[in-house]
Amino acid sequence: MSAPIPPAFQSPLLNRRRFLGDTGLGLGSIALTHLLGRQGLLAQNADRREPLRPLIEPGRPYGARQSHFTPRAKNVLVIFCSGACSQLDTFDYKPELIRRHGQPMPGTEKLITFQGEQGALNKSPWEFRARGQSGKMTSDLLPHLGDLVDEMCFIHSMQGKTNTHGPGENYMSTGNALDGFPSMGAWMTYALGSDDQSLPAYVAIPDPRGKPQNSVNNWAPGFLPAAFQGTEFNATNPIRNLARPGGVAASSDSATRSFLQRLNERHAERFPGDTELAARIASYELAARMQLTVPEVANLSSEPEHILRLYGADEAGTKIKDTRTAYARNCILARRLIEKGVRFVQLFNGAYQTGGEGVSNWDGHKDIASQYSMHGPVLDKPTAGLLIDLRQRGLLEDTLVVWCTEFGRMPTFQKGSQGRDHNPAGFTCWMAGAGVKKGFSHGATDEFGYKSIENVVTVHDFHATILHLLGLDHQRLTYYHNGLERRLTDVHGEVVQAVLA
Repeated sequence: MSAPIPPAFQSPLLNRRRFLGDTGLGLGSIALTHLLGRQGLLAQNADRREPLRPLIEPGRPYGARQSHFTPRAKNVLVIFCSGACSQLDTFDYKPELIRRHGQPMPGTEKLITFQGEQGALNKSPWEFRARGQSGKMTSDLLPHLGDLVDEMCFIHSMQGKTNTHGPGENYMSTGNALDGFPSMGAWMTYALGSDDQSLPAYVAIPDPRGKPQNSVNNWAPGFLPAAFQGTEFNATNPIRNLARPGGVAASSDSATRSFLQRLNERHAERFPGDTELAARIASYELAARMQLTVPEVANLSSEPEHILRLYGADEAGTKIKDTRTAYARNCILARRLIEKGVRFVQLFNGAYQTGGEGVSNWDGHKDIASQYSMHGPVLDKPTAGLLIDLRQRGLLEDTLVVWCTEFGRMPTFQKGSQGRDHNPAGFTCWMAGAGVKKGFSHGATDEFGYKSIENVVTVHDFHATILHLLGLDHQRLTYYHNGLERRLTDVHGEVVQAVLA
């Protein structure tokens, strides 16, 4: 007769049949939970969706890839006004600011901003007037752009998170105020590649006066593969080291490339898993194609006189005219790149301080009337000409044009100056072209233009909307880095549905 089992050992967990049954049920539950979680059907995970990382062939990193859903836009052209362009002197009309000109701004008597104490409220030195069929009130500083308000979709309730230029440029260009994060263009070329394999998928066009304050961070790949960084050149400074050395004949250069290609192909056959070599070969092959295509696209000598006049690229003799012509040539280059199918073009107006504060960009601290009297004419006619030219060629149907700046400026003048200090609490950006409403305004700042108060749009919302127009879900476009699924919009951002056509 067997000894009785002590009560401490009579637990159901020690019953073999019970144990096997519970184990099977538990494994099935785990599998079911995983499947429901992937489909977003669990209550606690209702907002979580699986990442959609693009499948990239190492040998064809620039190859065209499918969007997540049907896109409204195929290409993006970003016009970035470096230095923080004042919303109150361009597009954000505030009658109360005019009425209370010279008075203190209520509730801000002891307000200290980036450069110090604030003085009184100050209306814009430029008159605002109704323009277009929409009757949009814009400033006489930018009359040519004002004539195109019926093409534009304004967002007057933008908000940033920093009042310093470098981090502000980072935040607008990359979604993060710190260095080391991928730019908008890098994310988009990582996701979609390019339909044209003879030009870079992403081109950054610096202002003819120089680079923006945060320089190449504005078009850097961050932690994405280096293939997705922007290629930097403009109408004044072509891509460096692209031409064949003078002492090498074309036939010899071609024969050498053919021989190298055969060697690479043999190596790839022996080591089919060598993705690093495949990526290196792809970059060299693109460089070889660019030797033929980039000089052609950057050669503006074929542009007719009426196009040069449209952009204001036919004038010279003064500082404003010379600078405007150089920027206008960059605008023509941007149009030619969009025409050729370049996925993302980033066009800069304004450069890092050269010659003093606010001399080469929109940083109007000292005397906004005299400083913007230089910058307004440089931006206005060429940018308006670019929009008109895109429209008359039918390119706005597939191209999203984005005008932005790193943050806005104060409705007060700085104490002891005739200029405005930095203000990330409320500013204006606009879009035009594919997928957005025409002649439309979204959101609002307060009665003085100081803070966004109606339908506030963050930079992450702005980025999410741009991605959406390209057919990309900002919550699912990710790159796995340092144990995290990284996104352009971090863990934030909502598509601004109200601006979508």
